[in-house]
Amino acid sequence: MIDTHTHIYGEEFDADRSAVVARALEAGVKTLLLPNIAADSWQPMLDLCAAHPGVCFPMLGLHPTDLPDNPSELLDRMEQALAAPDHPYVAVGEVGIDLYWDDSRAAEQVEALKRQAEWAIRFDLPLVIHSRSAHRLLVDTLLPYADRLPGGIFHCFGGTPEEAEELLARFPRFVLGIGGVLTFKKSTLPETLKTKVPLSRIVLETDAPYLAPTPHRGKRNEPAYLPLVAQKLAEIYGVTVAEVAEVTTTTALSVFPRLSVRA
Repeated sequence: MIDTHTHIYGEEFDADRSAVVARALEAGVKTLLLPNIAADSWQPMLDLCAAHPGVCFPMLGLHPTDLPDNPSELLDRMEQALAAPDHPYVAVGEVGIDLYWDDSRAAEQVEALKRQAEWAIRFDLPLVIHSRSAHRLLVDTLLPYADRLPGGIFHCFGGTPEEAEELLARFPRFVLGIGGVLTFKKSTLPETLKTKVPLSRIVLETDAPYLAPTPHRGKRNEPAYLPLVAQKLAEIYGVTVAEVAEVTTTTALSVFPRLSVRA
């Protein structure tokens, strides 16, 4: 299995990071994709990848809620890093629009997303997208790029059936990242997936340390819990966990072609 979105470079894992990776491998999660979020997460992410080559792979992007006062300088440095011919990054991410807590910088978030979408096109990298309370603005922002983007993930999807249908139709090279929310007792996601989303348009993710699946809800999440998400998907689609693992791994490798070269 591939955890397509995990932040285990963060301080929440400082005490047992190597053990977290070991538990993931023991649980059958053989590949961990690490999305960057800010300037201060960049080097810890790369250090973790260096410590676990062939297991941990980095992305590079600027999270919408981590915009510095003047994002241009940081975005310039990120663009230069992606332009290097020997760069290690498997995607542009985590990028997007988040208006949940504060919509005062919506215009700046949109401009940062546009610039990073252009990187995905220029450098032929998938785009890993965060969206919260911003579906319409996100779609309107990305539609002009839809035909040129090489693909990507709508990370941590938890929207309505109509939103799922629209994303999959308008962005045919993109898939939905599904994690622990799927297992929550009152989640509407199982019905949305069952009625609107083919299993082939799903990849697995934890978003660790956030959104731990049941029965670990409310605790620190980690990649070793990913099989719990796979188990729930197996129930929804009426297939085996092995089939879920095979299909989602195949999809992830198609979304991240640089990963398939290294895997």
